[in-house]
Amino acid sequence: MPELPEVEALAHYVREHGVGREITRVDVASLAVLKTFDPPVTDLAGKAVTDVGRHGKHLDLVADGLHLVIHLARAGWLRWSDSLPQAPPKQGRGPIALRVHLGGPGFDLTEAGTKKGLAVWVVTDPSDVDSVARLGPDALALGRDDLADILENSTARLKTALTDQSLIAGIGNAYSDEILHLAGLSPYATAGKLDAESLDRLADATQQILADAVQRSVGQEAARLKGEKRSGLRVHGRTGLPCPVCGDTVREVSFADKSFQYCPTCQTKGKPLSDRRMDRLLR
Repeated sequence: MPELPEVEALAHYVREHGVGREITRVDVASLAVLKTFDPPVTDLAGKAVTDVGRHGKHLDLVADGLHLVIHLARAGWLRWSDSLPQAPPKQGRGPIALRVHLGGPGFDLTEAGTKKGLAVWVVTDPSDVDSVARLGPDALALGRDDLADILENSTARLKTALTDQSLIAGIGNAYSDEILHLAGLSPYATAGKLDAESLDRLADATQQILADAVQRSVGQEAARLKGEKRSGLRVHGRTGLPCPVCGDTVREVSFADKSFQYCPTCQTKGKPLSDRRMDRLLR
């Protein structure tokens, strides 16, 4: 799933290559991806791109007062092309959900897999999108005291709190694993019960992990961002491999259709966390 650093990099790339260009056409290949009908998507045609921004994990293409807000969800992506084909993509076939023409160049929004979550809105104000309106403060803008205020009295597990977009905008499954590993904190710690030292480590780790990822990602072509993200991960997606800090085996906890990774030595005093899926298999 694209998170804050990747969406920031996509915004930067499209801003660098798209601002000043006119939207000549928008092709909707999957009607399900379009979540609004007024203003119609056709109103974007003829308008110039004036800015490209980010709200949490949402991309915001601004065109003369209209906003094309994009949430790539779990398996969506933006694929830029310097020369888009003029023939529209076929409805309901292939990975392309929406295509934006910018007078020759442009981009496709694609989505892999069968579970669809990619969403696009055309609005006059980004806050008209419910998932944008509910966002908490941006993770990159949080200081230590801000984080303490957000987590105060929370009974949620720390992993859950960090990925709750209404509390903190922009952090997803992968970077929360990385932040918790760098901070040396258990994903199952109670968010509202962290002591002062733990809060210091969490705040520092949040800024370091995200700032480093943004620095690595911004300026990269969109096609290279996924590989860049994977190359910088130390525990996420590395189940069974040695922790690069202590050498212990990176472990995994699975739930529903997701999983997270952690290092027992670095984060849980050597104690493996309960994995309900594996617990059921061992009964």
